[in-house]
Parts: sequence; structure tokens; C-alpha cells
Amino acid sequence: MPAVLLPALLALAGCGGGVAAGTSPNAAGAATSSNGSFSLSPSTASIDTNCTGCNASGSSGSYEQFAAMLSTGSPASVKWSVSPGGAGNITSNGQYTPPSYLTADSEKVTVTATLNSNPSQTASAVLTIKPGFLQPLTPENAAVGASGTLTVTGYLAEAGGTTGINFALASSAAGSSGGQGTLGTPSCTRGTQTFTSCTVTYTAPSAVAATAATYVVATVSTSQSRTSAELLLNAAGVDSNPAAHQARLSTPIPLGSSGGNNNDYDTTTSGGQTIVSDCCGGTLGSLIQNSSGTQYLLSNNHVLARSDQATVGESIIQPGLIDDNCTPYNDGGTETPVGVLAGYLPLKSISTNADAAIAQVNSGAVSSNGSILELGARQSNGTLAAAPPGVSSSGGKGETAAINMTVAKSGRTTGLTCAGISAINLDVEVSYFSNCAETDPYYTKTYSNQIAISGNQFSDAGDSGSLVVDTGDAEPVGLFFAGGVDQNNVSEGVANPVSDVLGELSSQMGTSYTFVGATDHAVSCLNYGDATATAAQARALSDVESARIEDALTPARALVNPSAGILGVSAGKSSDHAGEAAVTIYVDQALNPTVPQTLNGVRTIVIPTTPEAVAFGAAPHTPQEASVPALTAAVLNHAVAVKQQTARTLMKQYPAFFGVGVGQSLDNPKEAALVVYVDRRNVPAQLPAILDGLRVRYVVMDRLHVTRSYATGLQSRSRCLSHTAASGTSIDDPFHINEPRGLNLF
Repeated sequence: MPAVLLPALLALAGCGGGVAAGTSPNAAGAATSSNGSFSLSPSTASIDTNCTGCNASGSSGSYEQFAAMLSTGSPASVKWSVSPGGAGNITSNGQYTPPSYLTADSEKVTVTATLNSNPSQTASAVLTIKPGFLQPLTPENAAVGASGTLTVTGYLAEAGGTTGINFALASSAAGSSGGQGTLGTPSCTRGTQTFTSCTVTYTAPSAVAATAATYVVATVSTSQSRTSAELLLNAAGVDSNPAAHQARLSTPIPLGSSGGNNNDYDTTTSGGQTIVSDCCGGTLGSLIQNSSGTQYLLSNNHVLARSDQATVGESIIQPGLIDDNCTPYNDGGTETPVGVLAGYLPLKSISTNADAAIAQVNSGAVSSNGSILELGARQSNGTLAAAPPGVSSSGGKGETAAINMTVAKSGRTTGLTCAGISAINLDVEVSYFSNCAETDPYYTKTYSNQIAISGNQFSDAGDSGSLVVDTGDAEPVGLFFAGGVDQNNVSEGVANPVSDVLGELSSQMGTSYTFVGATDHAVSCLNYGDATATAAQARALSDVESARIEDALTPARALVNPSAGILGVSAGKSSDHAGEAAVTIYVDQALNPTVPQTLNGVRTIVIPTTPEAVAFGAAPHTPQEASVPALTAAVLNHAVAVKQQTARTLMKQYPAFFGVGVGQSLDNPKEAALVVYVDRRNVPAQLPAILDGLRVRYVVMDRLHVTRSYATGLQSRSRCLSHTAASGTSIDDPFHINEPRGLNLF
């Protein structure tokens, strides 16, 4: 098993504001939350700096919402303030965001509201701030064989203090018991100038009968924060740790590793000096070559070309800045220059439909056969060998995606993972930013004909640029570029079809491209499962939904006719839309009858089985437990035609809809479904179960973002080491002599 990569301890300066010990007010008990004119709510509260895994609001960060109410019950017009200064910030509408880190186990902050019509009238509330997790556990996921060991590390948003991390094994990410294997004694490192880190060693059981997931769950005794690492215990004896993808590799490097643009960092000014405050990184995905045999690294525009901000000739490095403390090459960084930016598909161009960029390879820097980390066979020590993708059956052009095709990717953050294609022909909106901290919006682009991939732990921030391949033959299928996590904690990813990527690059650059690879071969599939249906069935129904079932069961019972193939009905829960009621209808698998999509407006679930199974109570509980058929060509083609006519209209009619594609219904796999992505912060009160004769499957999540740097979206999750930036905005490139000439991509 590869050695675990332990990130360097992080200097606090330049990594976001914090609250220092002794700066919080001791007179908090004297704060008054109400007066004769107005009052504050809440009057007291507790909040974490980073509440990983515990925000019921679904927010990407911690915050507390305050309200000021007049004695009449009407909202009060007030001005908000926070003391001491620098102890977080509060918006004009009363939303408080805590500081990025603490220098003590807990601190108290006073939030004050001043009545605009009478500044002498004030009210205050007291917040107790506690440290949360700085980032998810490292690694977030790993595969472990029998008796294998793994070191798991957690970071707290605290410097100094005495707080530690509690580690436990569990059978679920939210659990506190169960799981297989053992944990050693945790060890913590603390310092006044470093974030607190704690490590624990996990040891797998001596025998693994069947592949299953075990979770290392981390909690902080002083806060609600919880995060976990999912370990795939496997009978095949495969040991896989994403840390190997984040390390600095020897040349010639394999692909599927951390990388990016040497200039991809943010700066701030402090004491008259320009300081590197944050940085980005992604994945060097694969190798392609033009018709003359010149080789290029392939990744995303937002990884190699800084979301249109780069110029041809900028240096591409391995690993990315995110894995070398944000220190550029030639400015103290230890990265290896592996290529120079040769061209990219501009995001802002309406004629481009892929997020792609290429870098001409520096001589001897990259494995010339296109090897990708862990894409090969299991080795004697349990690790997976690097191997090129398959190109023999497609001539290096790749394959077309299909619904339920099992695909794999080898990426910087989650390593080698596989999952199923959940939708094709996806129209989707993706937002881009011009800086790593994602505070400066750049452009929101709507892509068409994209590939959606759904599965536990399939991807995370930093996996952008990974090559998506068919696990059966390792042939390229897509270029991974965006993703997120849905309300069931399932990874949802989006990839550009490789045909679009190669075709558009060829058109822009004036030469044809093919993937560099070898004979087709199978990929060891590290599949962490897909909790979509399981989570939906575990979710409790509201009283309103339960009442809807009762209204639908009467007409459902009238359908029961064994001779016609309807064997029985019962109350159920939809997997196409978690939290929605459904009527389960058991049908004779030998007769395959037609079943209404809804009854009294309530969705139906169709489960093929036998009369004997229904009679003895042995029928499957969900369609996923039965045999899931592939969609017929006629059903799929009809669904694609409907989607093509309705997708853009739906996205305009429902502003919360940011993606529409074609997939397979989880409630009745015999039918296709429109797969609709819904903004979890703006879910419409009513979501139709049927649109234009097709079932609708909803994926509720935060809007998709490009997955460039690790843990983007939370400033305090940045892994950065403050240092003076090199003069100017560009770092000198010693390989500038290799800069391609005369390329115009606009």
C-alpha cells in the first residue's frame, strides 16, 4: 500500500481571519437581547467555524441568521455590528458568518443591532464559537484489503487550544458504531502557528468475506461538526489511497495525478507585500497526440487555462499548487514543470461545448505511453499498477456513453473510483470564477449533450480533468469537469463526451487528435455504491405525503387482477423523488403489464416479481432489488426527443432547475425518465411527477461547480502557506522556448 501523504502543517497567516484567545468580550452576560423598542432572535447561540456535515440548511458553510423584531411584531430596521472587530462578519440582513479559525477551544462574540430610527436603542446577542473541521478527512476515501492499514488525518480550524478529534468506526457516515476493523490511539499535533491535526491508524480485519464499506467517523467534542472517510473493504485485496495521486511524482509522470497552472493562485496585499493567499489544483487527466505525433496533456480549461485567464505558454506543473502549499515553481515550490499551455476551448465562446485545454509535453516529463495511475491490474502488494487507457477498438477516439454504463476515473482527490452513468444528453448550467476562492464570478455556461455520473465517493473537488473510461475496456468516454454532492450525500458528476472534446480541439487547433493508449483492457472497479434509492427509502414521509398514499390506494386496489398481471399493491416511497409518497404495484414478471405512471397524482413504483413471491411476502421491496432491464432503443430515443424539446423551456420556467437530461426511472426501470437537477436552496413547492408523458427523477443539490481546487467554496478550507509572491503576475518559465507559436483559439 502506498505511504500516506501527510500534508505540511499550515501557517495561519494569510489563510483567512481568525479569533484570537482573549479578544472576545467577557461582559457577554451583560448583553441585552431586548428593550422597549425591539428584540433579537436568537438571544444566544452556538456555532462552529466550519460545520462540515452538520448544516441542516444545506449551506456550504456555517452561519447564524439573526432577526430584529419591533414590539409590535413587525421587522425592525436595524444596523448590525460584531465585536470584537474581526470576529466574523454580519450582512445587512442579519446573517452572521464566523471567522475561519480560532486560537482557543471556544470564544464568545457579541452581535449588536442598532435601531436606524433611534441609534440610542440597541440590543445584543451572544454567540459561542467553537472550532469545526478545516476540511474533510484525508483521505476521504480509500480501498483496503484484508489486514491492510491506513492512516487517517483530520484538521481542526483552531491554532493552539486543547481540542482534539474523536475517531470511531461506524457502518454509516452518520453513525457512531459498527464497521469492521480496528482503530489505534489518536495522536494530535498542536501549535500556536499551525492548525491542529490529529491522526489515527486503521487496520482492516484479517479476513474480508465480501466487499463492503466501513466508515471512520470524526467528531469534535466541543462542536456539532462531523466528517467521515469511507473505506472500501474488499475481498480482492486491493489497496488504493488517493494520497498517491496528490504526491510529487518522479518523471516521466503518470497521469491521473495532481497538476495545474503555475500561475493559478490568488494574492492579497499585507504590509506592502503581495502575499499568495489561495491557490488551485486539478488533475492531469490523460495524454493525446496530434496527427504528427506531438503529445499533449489533456485536462480542463479551468485547470490548465485558469478559466480563460491564462495565455499560451504558461507553465503546467505536477503536483498542482494546492499540493505544494500554494508555492509556485521557481518561487520556492518543489513542483515539476511538465508542459506548457498550448491552447484551450474558450468558456465564453457560444461555439464551444466542452471545458478542455491542452499543454504541450516537456521532453521526458510525462509517460509517453499515456499511463494513468491505478488504471492497471492488481500487483503483488495489493496496489494497482498504472496503465494506459484502451484505444485499440476505437482507434483512440473513445466510446459513446450509455445509461448505466459502469465507468471509472483516476483523479487527484478521490483516486480511482467507478460508478454508473445516470443520465445522457444532459443540458446543464455550470458557473465559473476568475479566482481560486470563487469570490469573483466569471461566467455561467450552459452545456448540452453532457454525461452525468452518480455514485458514492465517485468524485470531489480536485478531480477536474480526469479521464472517464469504460471499466470493461478502459476506452475513453468523457472528460470530467464539474460535480457536487446531492441531498443523499451521493456524488453527482458531469463529463464532456470525448467526441466533443477531441472534435472541438481539432477544429480550433487545425489538426486532429487521438488518445494515446494501448490494447483495450479491464479496469479494477472500486465502486463505493450508490445510496440514492437506499436513502430515499429510509427517509420518513410527512403527514401530507402519507395522506396522499391513502387517497391513491383505493384506485390502486381496483387494479389488482392476477390474470392481467397486477398481483398486489402497497404503500411506498418514491426513489425518483426522495420524500414523496408512491404506490407500490407488484406485477407478474412473466406478463409484463402496463401500469399507470400515477394514481390520483401519486407516483407508482413497479416491481416485477412472481405470484409465489407476493403470496409468501418474499417480493423485492424496490425495483433495484429486482432485475433492472436496459431501456429499449425506442424508449430511449423517444425520451431524448422529448428532452430536446422541453429542457431549455423547463430551465426557464423553473429557475431552480439547472440541469435536464435523460436517464432511467428508479421507480419503474422499464421507463425512461427526465433527470432534473434542482437547486436545494430554492426547491419549488410543487415538482411535477410527469412531464410530457415521461417520469421525472429529481436530483436535489447545490448548483454544480467546477471541481478545480480541493474544497473550493469554503475560504477556511484553503490549504495555503502565506509567502511573498514573485514579482509580476507571471512566473518565468524555463521551458518558454517550447511555447507553441501561432495558435489562435478565439
